[in-house]
Amino acid sequence: MPENSTEVTAAGIARLAGVGRAAVSNWRRRHADFPKPVGGTETSPSFALPEVEQWLRDQGKLAEVPLRERVWQQLAGHPAGAVPALVHAGCALLLLQKSPTVWPEITAVSDERMAGVLSLALNDMLAARFGPAAEAGRAVHTPSRAELLPSIPLLRGVVELAAETGARQTFEFLLGRQLDANPRQYTLTPPGLAELMAALVESGKQSARTVLDPAAGTGALLRAVGRPTALYAQETDPDLAALTALRLALLTDPDNGCALAVRTGDTLRADAFPRLAADAVLCHPPFNERNWGHDELAYDPRWEYGFPARTESELAWVQHSLAHLREGGTAVLLMPPAAASRRSGRRIRADLLRRGALRAVIALPAGAAPPYGIPLHLWVLRKPGSGLHPSPELLLVDTAEPAESPSAGPAAAAPSGGRDRLDWRAVRSAVLDAWQSFEGEGEGEGEGEGAGTGRPGRTDRTDPGHPPGVRPGVSRAVPVIELLDDDVDLAPARHLPPPAAAGGPVELIRVRERLSETLGLAGTLTPPAVTLSDPAHWPLTTVGELARAGALQLRTGGSGTGPVPVLTEHDVLGSTAPSGSLPVDGPPEEPVLVEPGDVVVPVLGGGSVARVIDDATAGAALGRNLQLLRPDPAALDPWFLAGFLRGTANNRQASSYASTATRLDARRLQLPRLPLAEQQRYGERFRALAEFEDALRLAGRLGGQLVQGMYDGLTDGTVSPK
Repeated sequence: MPENSTEVTAAGIARLAGVGRAAVSNWRRRHADFPKPVGGTETSPSFALPEVEQWLRDQGKLAEVPLRERVWQQLAGHPAGAVPALVHAGCALLLLQKSPTVWPEITAVSDERMAGVLSLALNDMLAARFGPAAEAGRAVHTPSRAELLPSIPLLRGVVELAAETGARQTFEFLLGRQLDANPRQYTLTPPGLAELMAALVESGKQSARTVLDPAAGTGALLRAVGRPTALYAQETDPDLAALTALRLALLTDPDNGCALAVRTGDTLRADAFPRLAADAVLCHPPFNERNWGHDELAYDPRWEYGFPARTESELAWVQHSLAHLREGGTAVLLMPPAAASRRSGRRIRADLLRRGALRAVIALPAGAAPPYGIPLHLWVLRKPGSGLHPSPELLLVDTAEPAESPSAGPAAAAPSGGRDRLDWRAVRSAVLDAWQSFEGEGEGEGEGEGAGTGRPGRTDRTDPGHPPGVRPGVSRAVPVIELLDDDVDLAPARHLPPPAAAGGPVELIRVRERLSETLGLAGTLTPPAVTLSDPAHWPLTTVGELARAGALQLRTGGSGTGPVPVLTEHDVLGSTAPSGSLPVDGPPEEPVLVEPGDVVVPVLGGGSVARVIDDATAGAALGRNLQLLRPDPAALDPWFLAGFLRGTANNRQASSYASTATRLDARRLQLPRLPLAEQQRYGERFRALAEFEDALRLAGRLGGQLVQGMYDGLTDGTVSPK
């Protein structure tokens, strides 16, 4: 094996060959000539990439390694580590983007010569984009010739990949792979949340042209801002700061008037932009930090609303953000829910309310961002100024438990909470509708008139009538005076009625009517009395054998880009409409699109679930942890296939344990060998059972909604006990 050869893990081998990790484990056990580990650990060994490629080709399992996979494996196995290699790749891509004509000359020489020439070219380019090398806190430093030399084979591949997909898309692909491969190393802001936060600062009457993120992380928040004139970022971690700087530099263009400044350092202790007054601040600060500078920053002028307690690091970030806004500027921060109610922060919260700095508190569903188990909050703040009057109201929005629609089908009644299960379009719509209505009607308030003065175009939000976009149980503009009690508790759930009760008796009547209809349907769909018979002894075959014979195709989901909905694992388990989405950016990759008659099964959890795709779901992309079985209609009936896949004994036979999860190997699932006509006869019964199951599932959801709504209505007086 060549010295410093790129190494690849079992997961990387599976990705190269387009199979699951279980297949790689089987190859290692069954083939004595499988390459031996060259590194890693006993539980997570690594293998030489050239040896793996050659073995896969010899076995007929690999014709050619895709360029994007080869580049990723080179980056992941870089001797200096993946992050330095990714920084080198980003520098090369930025040079390619800014000066594409220099690359033929740079790459036409030997690796050693190329490293020296490239270092000089990068020095000039990085100085022009990020400032002089001696500037304090500059995020990206010029790599030396010695540092670049091990990266030259990688950089040649990176430039080749960029010629196919573009420099920015190539870096996004490599950065995304690095983040996915190390989920515990980074605190990420999901794209849907970043877009919502950016939309909140861009939806006001004042445009957000200069934007600061004082805890930039991977740059997701600034990346979501549309058409800025200047972006400012600071990040404590030098590696993250370098990646963010390169990511934003590839996204923005100084020739089009967008300045970029990214600095490394502790934001609260060593502010890199002390005199900056931005139009907007976006921030996903670290939560529950005790060592944020409480002792040495006691007399800092940023604590205009009160000195935060040691346990209130989030309120320090709030005041830091306000200090960097121009008058009337907007800040949006992601906050833990405890920051809205902890007694140690009540005085600061009270002063933020009195002076009109805090404009909205928005509760998000659990799973919006890490930590995924709790419903985080968004705080929307406005920098008070001499020409601005404090608002007498605070907007509270609760999307943590959105109401179900009783008139909709099973798709509408699906729960939306949980990681990878959020309907960001619904959350975004609810939040922006409430915020834009509140902002549009709240402008000009505070000239001593208070709420509900009858000003033209304004509705008294304390009355039963509500302005457009403010939904009972979801959003409400609460008078500040009501919040200034001993606790100053700003948790939206404390001040909003639950969604079920907010709909009132009319809503409960509709739910009851729909439940009665569904129960009636379930009654008609109840299977007839069974006819007993002796156990059948059919000749059996497996899904794997059928796939090899061409009777069906097997496809795995989880990849691709584009504007198509994604059928997620949760959608399959709940029999709901596709609720996921694919990334828009990244190298072009065709997703697996489902077709009518396809059978989709989850591969994790060990449950017996199989969904037959209908016309309404067709065209969606296949999500992660799902496997698609596409039967040949001339050989296999899809409902027959789905029905037998759901057999309990069948699933036990095909299930195995991987770490702490049960994994289903669809190739081991068994089917009886029956003529097509007999398959169709079974298929009709399986289809009827599926319709009965859907009716029961919907009845259970509607019944639960009706029961809880009755409890809420009886306890708040909106429903009479008579």
